[in-house]
Amino acid sequence: MEYIENDLKSLQANDVIERAEQFHCYVIENSDNYQIIGVGSIGPFWGSQSESSLFNIFVDPDYQGHGLGRKIIETLETDEYFLRASRIEIPASKTALHFYQKMGYDFKNGIDEVDSEELYRLEKFNPTSKRQTK
Repeated sequence: MEYIENDLKSLQANDVIERAEQFHCYVIENSDNYQIIGVGSIGPFWGSQSESSLFNIFVDPDYQGHGLGRKIIETLETDEYFLRASRIEIPASKTALHFYQKMGYDFKNGIDEVDSEELYRLEKFNPTSKRQTK
């Protein structure tokens, strides 16, 4: 949590705009009051054409446990960045680890410990990738 708070403190409007040009972001709104209750993003993994990464997947705690996280992941997995990638990586917090594992993501390189950012690095290989291998 401290990592996220520190990241938010250093984030500037131009950073958000730049990232938005490189990633696809999806939101779920509450149909009663149009408040955003869930988000998720996908984009290239460090500019790669054959690997992608999932980012910023959050569901409002008041709406957790109702399938919204699953819906976000399923939506991200139909995005062109997912479909073209042979490998998809996701940085996972301790609280989200088991959810991502249920969604088919496993420890990157078998490393089941948090990194210096206090995140697990998970990955999924996409056997149906549209990316042609050379």
